[in-house]
Amino acid sequence: MHDFNIAVSAQRSHKTGAADGTKHSRKDEYFVKAKTNTEKQSGTALSPAALGQRLRTARKRLGWTLTQLAEKCDVSITTISRAERGQLALGYENLTALGRALDIDIGSLFASNAGQAQPTQGPVVTRAGEGVAYRGLSFTYEFLAPNAPGKPFEPVLGTVHAREFNGPQDYARHAGHEFVFVLSGEIDVHFESGDTVRLSKGDSLYFDSRIGHAYVTKSKTLAKVVGAITDESEHIAFARLGHPQSSY
Repeated sequence: MHDFNIAVSAQRSHKTGAADGTKHSRKDEYFVKAKTNTEKQSGTALSPAALGQRLRTARKRLGWTLTQLAEKCDVSITTISRAERGQLALGYENLTALGRALDIDIGSLFASNAGQAQPTQGPVVTRAGEGVAYRGLSFTYEFLAPNAPGKPFEPVLGTVHAREFNGPQDYARHAGHEFVFVLSGEIDVHFESGDTVRLSKGDSLYFDSRIGHAYVTKSKTLAKVVGAITDESEHIAFARLGHPQSSY
């Protein structure tokens, strides 16, 4: 049993058992820069090679070997090496693990001035289509305010590409919490606890993202969502361990 919480704000939801399957894993995915006939791609796509170079630069700056980084983030040496060479695009779970180990938030990793971003001094505006797009097999993330470092959460626009749930290998899981609001279409969110939550336009969902989860579009057109993804804060971690803090 998992000690996780899921909060739903929706007109309807249902609970079903998880589906079985043995197809590809979505933890490590591929960038796709080309537009398709069924979707208008927004945001500026960052190539795997450019992202790989940023990861390598961050690792070298700390003076770490591939082995040392792998030990700190629990991502295999082979996966990190292939990602650094632009041969593999990472799924969100491994991206967050690497970012945490390298002390880089995900938005800054995709920023146009990565490695040179300064602390935010005022409001940060991201114009329509100016986010940085990361395209995987199941999901396209458009990171918003990517040039603002040190954000307590990652604001994103998303398009859900997955049309079916293929089993446990599709689950993503990472520290912190996740909020998603459906802008258009309809999705199912599968959880490794066995829950499946149906969300339609205007519905929202908040959950502890340590539990495995997977998004699937159920509408004829690909669903569009907006969300926020956060790492577990120090205050939440203390509360979870039963150690109240006296001040913020």
